[in-house]
Amino acid sequence: MSTDLTNPAASQPVQSQATPERPAVPWGPVAALLFAVFVFFASQIIASVVVSIYPVFKHWSHAQANDWLNNSVLAQFIFVVFAEGLVLTALYAWFRGYRTALSVIGWVKLRLRDIAVGLSGWVVYLLLFLVFVGLLQHYFPHFNVNQEQQIGFNHVTGSSNLVMAFISLVILPPLAEELLMRGFLYTSFRKRLNVVTSILLTSAIFASAHLPEGGAAGPLWIGAIDTFILSLILCYMREKTGSLWPGITAHALKNGIAFTALFIIGVH
Repeated sequence: MSTDLTNPAASQPVQSQATPERPAVPWGPVAALLFAVFVFFASQIIASVVVSIYPVFKHWSHAQANDWLNNSVLAQFIFVVFAEGLVLTALYAWFRGYRTALSVIGWVKLRLRDIAVGLSGWVVYLLLFLVFVGLLQHYFPHFNVNQEQQIGFNHVTGSSNLVMAFISLVILPPLAEELLMRGFLYTSFRKRLNVVTSILLTSAIFASAHLPEGGAAGPLWIGAIDTFILSLILCYMREKTGSLWPGITAHALKNGIAFTALFIIGVH
């Protein structure tokens, strides 16, 4: 076996581009954080405007418009499609602008073992969450661990509505959120920070984004704790496998179980 002495890199071990020690992204973590926050809020605002336009075109009354916005499965479906679609479009434009492949953030070919790792990760997440909730109830008995998450789908009946709710809750969020959070943001943090700090920062940001989902009842603290623990596991799997698919699998499984409990079995 010969060695190319004219090329120093030839004698070095080849590292996976998906999980380098310091990811080769041409932007810094601050720019990535600002972009992620802007994209998140901008997509929510634009999607809200899009959904609100329909009642105006229909010349509906204020009461009819409120019923459409608050109770229509189709309205919520349109909102989610636009919001998550804008996130994915913005990420695609960002990477095109920097001429960087999505593989650097873990968007690689799906492997069977990624699904197995994702299923195992979900089990670990569930055990950690149950243990933490048990400790919360023991040491802080007044903490509300049963606060409901406002997911926007209040009256889901009929096969078409179930399909729209399934796509909105089980398919689109795991794809968009994993690409944005555990893919783009986590990888950007890893360019300058160590693994533990990157995981904690990513998870704290992800958890804080779920606080408003408590609605009129106030911040959804139990939801933030839940998503923080979930994100710890998702980030760890992203780091160890170099792929987003284990995280997408675990995330979709979590949402799928909640969807089944709420809309198929009818557990509230």
